[in-house]
Amino acid sequence: MLSGWREVMARRPWRISAKLLIISSVVTVIGFSAICVNVMLDMRRGEEALARQTLENLATTIQSDVSRNVEIYDLALKAVASNMLLPELATVSKPIRHLILFDHATTARHFGAIQVFDAEGRLAIDASTLDPLPENRSEEEYFRVHRDNPDVGLFISRPMLFRGAYAIVLSRRISDTDGGFLGVVAGSIRFSYFHELFERLNLDPEDTITVLRRDRTIMMRRPFDLDIIGTNLNDRRTWKADNLPVGTAYSGKGPVDPTPRLYVRSADNGPLFVVAGKPLTAVFALWQKEAYRIGAVVLALALFVLGSTLVLAREIGRRAEAERKLEEMATTDALTGLKNRRKFDTVIDVEWRRAMRQKAPVALLMIDADHFKAYNDTFGHQAGDQVLVGIAICISDSVSRAGDCAARYGGEEFAVLLPNTSATDAFKVAETIRLKVQGWSDDEVMLTVSCGVASLVPTAGMDWAILVAAADKALYAAKAGGRNQSVVASLPKLSLVA
Repeated sequence: MLSGWREVMARRPWRISAKLLIISSVVTVIGFSAICVNVMLDMRRGEEALARQTLENLATTIQSDVSRNVEIYDLALKAVASNMLLPELATVSKPIRHLILFDHATTARHFGAIQVFDAEGRLAIDASTLDPLPENRSEEEYFRVHRDNPDVGLFISRPMLFRGAYAIVLSRRISDTDGGFLGVVAGSIRFSYFHELFERLNLDPEDTITVLRRDRTIMMRRPFDLDIIGTNLNDRRTWKADNLPVGTAYSGKGPVDPTPRLYVRSADNGPLFVVAGKPLTAVFALWQKEAYRIGAVVLALALFVLGSTLVLAREIGRRAEAERKLEEMATTDALTGLKNRRKFDTVIDVEWRRAMRQKAPVALLMIDADHFKAYNDTFGHQAGDQVLVGIAICISDSVSRAGDCAARYGGEEFAVLLPNTSATDAFKVAETIRLKVQGWSDDEVMLTVSCGVASLVPTAGMDWAILVAAADKALYAAKAGGRNQSVVASLPKLSLVA
């Protein structure tokens, strides 16, 4: 047991060193991995910020173009609504009336001709012809809105089929000086305007551009889907109005299709606003490639470091084992397996100092084989060696504490150091050893040992040689008293008691 404890104590420092090496390597790998993850997350946030800025610029550009055209067209509507109140308009010819009403009207390829409807919804004037065909729009949403709400101002209808083409209708109320309802002036912006506007942009196939009315009605969308046009997003149960406030971005599934996108909304400074969207896979495509590359490099380095650490730890373990064996060879008696004289001197010096600090007793047994020379001469050196091995076994079996040290002191003499042990307890250990040796010998030859016992509490100025001399003197007394006995030295006068 003593030998096993010594082995554990000898190997423990190297085990700790190997563990520290492995732990430090693992911590280093985790640290570098955390740094790389943080860097990659920063790169991801950078890619998202860049995509958001690009979408903001795109949405703002489209918003500006749409708002400018709506404003220009609205100015024409205002001019017509204002000129309709001129009293001389009823006295002039149709060509002159057209010249007065539509002189400042904007004409463009995607703008429909401005029409004037009377209070009953009948078409009264058409900018595209002097003699318009009969037409009644009293049931249209834009007509009813102006008829029932004097303060609507510019009204933009839902997308509809207007005069043979899909368009959004812009309209204003015509009121007399007293606020009475006189009719509606209306015009249209065809879908072709939006198609041409979107085609001028360098967009990916999965990118989306959505033009919405203030009430979140979809006026136009790219990619174009007629089933989506005119849908109000407030009716979507999975889409809340606060998902995309003014001037913010939103990441996730949109209200139209399940593709996760980054959506950015333009400033809400007009009757229409724009939402630009880009698939998250496209936003993070470049980052994902870079993340895979960096991750692969970090993983390879981590595996290399951990592999190298395991190899080094194994080599440290082997070296520790070799040094332990060398130390054991240097401090162990080859024949008996007990500690040798050099190791004993080291241990007793350490224990002596400890006992001095703790003011605790330390005991020493000096054990010698009786008539060993005669036995050796009679039966030979090999038999004598077996006797010494047997005595060592009896000593090892009797000394069980971790701090005890049993050693071959020289020749047939043995020493047992018992820290924190009184003379009485040390005497009991000596007797246990003596009786075991006596019981171990065979009937032909009685083998016995004599034991000298000494115990004292070290004080300042004392040297452990005093303890050795006392135990040695007690051993000589046991020999002189007839052998096969234990004698305790009485300190400090060193008088002997059998």
